[in-house]
Amino acid sequence: MNLPSYMNALQQDFPQAVVSQFRGQIRMRIPSDELEQLLTALKQRYEFDMLIDVTCVDYLNYRDAVDRFGLVYVLLGTETNERLIVRTYLNEPDLTVPSAVPLWESANWMEREVYDMFGIRFAGHPDLRRILLPEEFTAFPLRKDYPLQGRGERHNFPVLTRESA
Repeated sequence: MNLPSYMNALQQDFPQAVVSQFRGQIRMRIPSDELEQLLTALKQRYEFDMLIDVTCVDYLNYRDAVDRFGLVYVLLGTETNERLIVRTYLNEPDLTVPSAVPLWESANWMEREVYDMFGIRFAGHPDLRRILLPEEFTAFPLRKDYPLQGRGERHNFPVLTRESA
């Protein structure tokens, strides 16, 4: 693997991290209890100053999957134009990780979307509430165990009407 020079120092600081490379993309897998420390180091010491995306993958029906959920952070160092994908894995009932909002304000709505669609909680988030679905909605529709046709929740949605001008 042809890795950037900072990866040696990063691997010494986080020995449990697993680094891989695929088609030029560098990926790090870290235990969830070290996620906050890693993200802080990447922002402060390694100059990954932009959070591009936070998303989640449900591995429920994957044959070789060990964990249920994969939480994915895509980072960019704008000075070096380097990207890094950081993954951590979560299992029920503990679906909570520290919020990245103190590091990158852009994490705010992305974490709210992951919470709304998958039920992953972000401890310390300033406003963790649903962003796409009404508060009355009790399920998480992007989980693999959620039925494609829904569970009949739509009859509980509030009716929104527009006043004529």
